[in-house]
Amino acid sequence: MIDDVLFLVMGAIALGSGLLAVVSRQLIHAALWLVVTLGAVAGAFLLLGAELLAWVQVLVYVGAVVVLIVFALMLTRRPTGDASAEVTQNQRLAGIVSAVAAAGMGVTFVLAFGGERVDAKRPGTAESIGSAIFTDWVVAFEILSVVLLVALIAAIVLSGGTEREER
Repeated sequence: MIDDVLFLVMGAIALGSGLLAVVSRQLIHAALWLVVTLGAVAGAFLLLGAELLAWVQVLVYVGAVVVLIVFALMLTRRPTGDASAEVTQNQRLAGIVSAVAAAGMGVTFVLAFGGERVDAKRPGTAESIGSAIFTDWVVAFEILSVVLLVALIAAIVLSGGTEREER
């Protein structure tokens, strides 16, 4: 019972802070609200018994992605106040379409899986996920590693610019 209440609280915090991240007029405030949202999602993962996913959520998303966003804002020296928050009609339309699509996906998931219970034979611990990755999913894991390596090399090549120095 207490787990259900805590899960609802984490969901409400994630939803509320996610909305505040979207409607915030200051980009830095939006990034900080994103930290709260991702922290609440990590709390929900903990309540579901997926400790590894919770730590990955905190380390990768809160610790890396949000810091990257803040550094990008600081390094670009773009205005971060109300002047930078002008929204065009196309952006509003894209936001409405995205919101309707997300709501539609949520309704679809509830209708499709609303009454089913999750079989918790293999909870999301580091041991169970590690054994699944390196036994059942090892080929897919290696393919993903190669794809990410190619993407990293492509990003380095593309960021090199069009002009090259001749020596």
